[in-house]
Amino acid sequence: MPILTANVRGVLLGLAGFGLFSVADGTIKFLGGTYHPVQIVAFASLFTLPLVGLLWLKTRARLHPVHPWLMAIRTVALIINALMVTYAFTSMPLAEAYAIFFTMPLVLTLLAWPVLGDRVDALSGAAVLLGLLGVIVALNPGRIDFGVGHLAAVLAMLMAAVHYLIIRRTGSAESSVAMLLYPVLGQSIAAFLLLPSRYQPMPLHDIATLASISVFGMAGTLAMFAAYRIAPPVVVAPTQYSQIAWAAAFGALFFAEPMTASTAFGMVIIAAAGILVVWRQERQKTLA
Repeated sequence: MPILTANVRGVLLGLAGFGLFSVADGTIKFLGGTYHPVQIVAFASLFTLPLVGLLWLKTRARLHPVHPWLMAIRTVALIINALMVTYAFTSMPLAEAYAIFFTMPLVLTLLAWPVLGDRVDALSGAAVLLGLLGVIVALNPGRIDFGVGHLAAVLAMLMAAVHYLIIRRTGSAESSVAMLLYPVLGQSIAAFLLLPSRYQPMPLHDIATLASISVFGMAGTLAMFAAYRIAPPVVVAPTQYSQIAWAAAFGALFFAEPMTASTAFGMVIIAAAGILVVWRQERQKTLA
């Protein structure tokens, strides 16, 4: 039997990771028909904390942050991200939410210019414009009524970009466990503080369903950690766009949200722009 190369294993792990994230996203949308987004975030974060604890017991990694202020900013960004992502998934079609979330690499390219000093060359600039065109095609402003859910998705995407900027700024200084622990703990505390007026009792089967979000999310995160350890970003990052297929399948099968041709075409354009940006960044690093 032939041995899989590191790049192939990285792609397979990336596909597995984003597949698990998509299952978690679909579960959030399913529960969002009954429960408030704050309640979903509160219990999903609470159920994730023991999983982070198990990971720490295995690795005994450093928990004290090397860059406490950057960790604090990143934690706040991910608290907002979790609340906005959950609200977006519960209030709008999966495909539309993903179309907005897919623009994150493009926004990250623009933000990295003033924050990190990364140069935006003509090719990267063209990719950003191509991605904007893809968003217009996917969301089709004349067909879709924009609402609070779309604004929540945009804010969630911006907070994710802040999160990745800080990761690029700190490099590998922080342990993986610390990177997981503080945002999850912050999300749990913030959501439970907001929960009292929004809480609705849950039967045992819904509690188990909610706990599965934590399991799928943690498994996906560990798969992505492994993928990026063994393969370069230019190989792993494009696997995010496999979520186009997941959004189409879940939307049609479970939520009566068939993906239109314009939405699918727009998402493919956004994916092409994102892949171009990642390839360009990797090319610049290789030349440097």
